[in-house]
Amino acid sequence: MTELRNVEMDLARFRARVFVISLVVLTCFFLLAARLVYLQIWRHEDLRAQAESNRTSIVPIVPNRGLIQDRNGIVLASNYSAYTLEITPSKSGGVERTIDELAQVVDITPRDRRRFKRLMEESKSFESVPIRTRLTDVEVARFAAQRFRFPGVEIKARLFRNYPYGELASHVIGYIGRINRMEKEKIDDSEDQANYRGTEYIGKLGVEQNFESQLHGTTGVERMETSAGGRAVRKLASTPSTPGNMVMLSIDIKLQKLVEDMYGDRRGALVAIDPRNGEVIAFVSKPTFDPNLFVDGIDADSWAALNEDIDKPLLNRALRGTYPPGSTYKPLMAIAALNSGKRAANVVIQDNLTYSFGGRTFGSPEADRPGPKDMRLAIVGSSNVYFYSLANEMGVDLIHDQLAPFSLGQRTGIDLQGEVTGDLPSQEWKRKRFRKPEQQKWYAGETISLGIGQGYNNFTMLQMANAYATLASGGLRFKPRLVREIKDMVQHTSQRVASEALEPLPLNPEHVNVIRNAMHGVTLEGTSAKVFAGAGYTSGGKTGTAQAVGLRAGEKYSSLKADEHKRDHSLYVAFAPVENPTIALALIVENAGWGSTSAAPIARRVFDYWLLGQYPSEEDLAAVRKGEATAPIGKPRTASEIPWPR
Repeated sequence: MTELRNVEMDLARFRARVFVISLVVLTCFFLLAARLVYLQIWRHEDLRAQAESNRTSIVPIVPNRGLIQDRNGIVLASNYSAYTLEITPSKSGGVERTIDELAQVVDITPRDRRRFKRLMEESKSFESVPIRTRLTDVEVARFAAQRFRFPGVEIKARLFRNYPYGELASHVIGYIGRINRMEKEKIDDSEDQANYRGTEYIGKLGVEQNFESQLHGTTGVERMETSAGGRAVRKLASTPSTPGNMVMLSIDIKLQKLVEDMYGDRRGALVAIDPRNGEVIAFVSKPTFDPNLFVDGIDADSWAALNEDIDKPLLNRALRGTYPPGSTYKPLMAIAALNSGKRAANVVIQDNLTYSFGGRTFGSPEADRPGPKDMRLAIVGSSNVYFYSLANEMGVDLIHDQLAPFSLGQRTGIDLQGEVTGDLPSQEWKRKRFRKPEQQKWYAGETISLGIGQGYNNFTMLQMANAYATLASGGLRFKPRLVREIKDMVQHTSQRVASEALEPLPLNPEHVNVIRNAMHGVTLEGTSAKVFAGAGYTSGGKTGTAQAVGLRAGEKYSSLKADEHKRDHSLYVAFAPVENPTIALALIVENAGWGSTSAAPIARRVFDYWLLGQYPSEEDLAAVRKGEATAPIGKPRTASEIPWPR
């Protein structure tokens, strides 16, 4: 009986266990079925997309960058295709070892290694970094045969930017360079993120930078079927990229080269503007640099050579170099006097070559002649005393208020980044400029030297050229422009980029004629008469000599004793023809002395080219470079027969 009871109890426990196990199994089957329903029905589209993405990959198609041309259609920036050898550090299994082994297959120089190291520091570990660019066909074949040895290394076909004229107009054109981490973050936070997928280079300077959105184009995409190893098998679909627009500049590259050749090894800047529309005809900063150095990523040695050069070739002097204008400021002081009514053109001032104020005597150059002088004679003869007294009569604030509308001491708004303001002093300007209270006070004696373009006056050649374009045109004002046209390479349409017209200055035509005639007199009987002798057009100009360093009271300047970088600057401002100006310019030759010996001869050749179509003879060019030229020598050549720069 007991045994029967035990058997029944065992059966009951067995049945319970079977029930529990069955319940667990059924629950598992239910959960599995539910999961299958969830995956097959609710997650069907999502999982299908994931599976498809595992089978396919989206590859961006980087667009061809737009070309840059001068006003005559000469290409200044173009593209070419070449192969690069690139390493993805996170996949390489040891960067240094990989590079050492690669060096046995292709030529890798110490410069390549230094550039790679710098680029790798700026990139993320999963981004490919070029170790070699512009591989030859032989090197491509040699690596392809041994590719299995190098995980994380691949050859890519890329478009490279090329600047065919090297250093010519480099400060205008600028250059492109590899996107750094800060730029990458900025792009990722912008609306252009999708359009820059796959893009590794952007404009860094000049027109390349300022017109990046026009030059870049629209990125396309390719959907590729990939193998389990991630290699592309076949193309499934594609959306082509749209090439960037062509940007046409207003500068004449042949004139640009002529000016740069005339500077030679000297430093300085020249800006020439069409006063009728604000187009920049020439925009020169010397010395220059080769933008091709930056395309692949500049190496440390080349960067150090440029960055540590005492002549500062990376400085855009036309845009960022500020200088005291010297006597080139005097015609602007004269128009300010006429506009404000402080002095009429026929008022005569006795010039005894010295002017005393506040216990200090202000002098004149040794070549000046004493005597009574009205406004015209003061400009033609460059009288210091006349303008010392005028500055004292006007005061610093009136001078500022009259000349600020000429874009002095402020940005002109040119279509380049990095323009500086310069300094057009006023009492308020000085209060903001200096921190110490004793330095913030404006002293009356400080006003005197402003009249001859010294003291706190500091302007760029762009500002001076723009000011004289405004004066020569009778008050027309524009924001200067370097880009005159943008061409859509797909639609084959062109959009003319007009300079933004500002409200004209209400200059009295009689006052303008007084200044025009006086500046014309400078070229006939003044300091630039020898330079412009025999010119086939009328022009107005003004020479200037500005101190590069200040002198102590009573100290006399000697160009023979002064260190070369401390010698006076040579300046010239001009416009032509006088009757209806089509060109206005301002230029400086740093540390070159008198404006009539170095700066004015360059201006004469610019006008000869632009107005007469003449190009200087070789012997004349040589004389200009040495600062030994006056009127052109030798037989001038026809500009149209001179080949385009090579």
